[in-house]
Amino acid sequence: MAAAASPAPPPTPSSLTPSGAHDEREYVLGTDAQETARLGLQHRLWSAATHALWERAGVRPGHTVLDVGCGPGYAALDLAMIVGPAVGPAGPGRVIALDESDRFLRYLSQMARARGLNNIDVLLADAQRLDGAEDVPSQGVDFAYARWVFCFLKDPEGLMRGLARVVRPGGAVLVQDYFNYHAMCLAPRRAIYERVVRATADSWRSHGGNPDIVAELPGMFARHGFRIEHMSVHQRLARPGTTLWAWPDTWWRSFVPRLEAMGFITAAERDEFFRMWEQACADANTFAVVPAVYDLVAVRR
Repeated sequence: MAAAASPAPPPTPSSLTPSGAHDEREYVLGTDAQETARLGLQHRLWSAATHALWERAGVRPGHTVLDVGCGPGYAALDLAMIVGPAVGPAGPGRVIALDESDRFLRYLSQMARARGLNNIDVLLADAQRLDGAEDVPSQGVDFAYARWVFCFLKDPEGLMRGLARVVRPGGAVLVQDYFNYHAMCLAPRRAIYERVVRATADSWRSHGGNPDIVAELPGMFARHGFRIEHMSVHQRLARPGTTLWAWPDTWWRSFVPRLEAMGFITAAERDEFFRMWEQACADANTFAVVPAVYDLVAVRR
């Protein structure tokens, strides 16, 4: 379903609670207004690295790009402006934005209309069942992009099978994801911080995810007919008062209460964490090593 091109006022995340909210497909981080807004900030903070990866891989006007697990669509909107409406060798460029959250896809469709973009097709589907998604034709995409998607999947091989079907020979899958997640830390070290980092990783694993998924991806790509053309890592450091500090700050303020609600930490640990975190936010001598993000470019043979 293509997003319409007629102008419309941009939506606010708070307007996105559907009338049938009980049907919304949840994942461990949630799909509510707070998470929608946090993902927008996260995209801005990582947009330079993201665009550099797209440029390195050769994404350009005229290409068809599959945005896997697109969420509210911040990357899909950027990709739509890059690949179209200019006409490339294969015709106008398009973005296929796939996610299992109807709430996120409605947000993306509204934002596309507000920006006058008519080259985004939204697809409500499970990425792990991409192999059977008839809306994405075999060898029908030039690039597939997956940022922080594989780490949450119960069946990453299912996604890989689908990517092998839909990416044309010579096309590529572009991945940004985690490895060695436990290496994130505060300096000076705080025991409660490291406890909550462990609880976060445990919560992902309890939902079938893997916060160290990048370790598995090279072998997985090889088994499905891809070769790794590029790998690199972004290791970044944040200090209180800097722009990047907003990434861990908004993350913990959003996710720590969820950890307590899911039973991975106690209410006492939640309160201890936030007392510590407020002190860290006010301490100019503190710094945070944020999770390392790995880039992969895997070319279809």
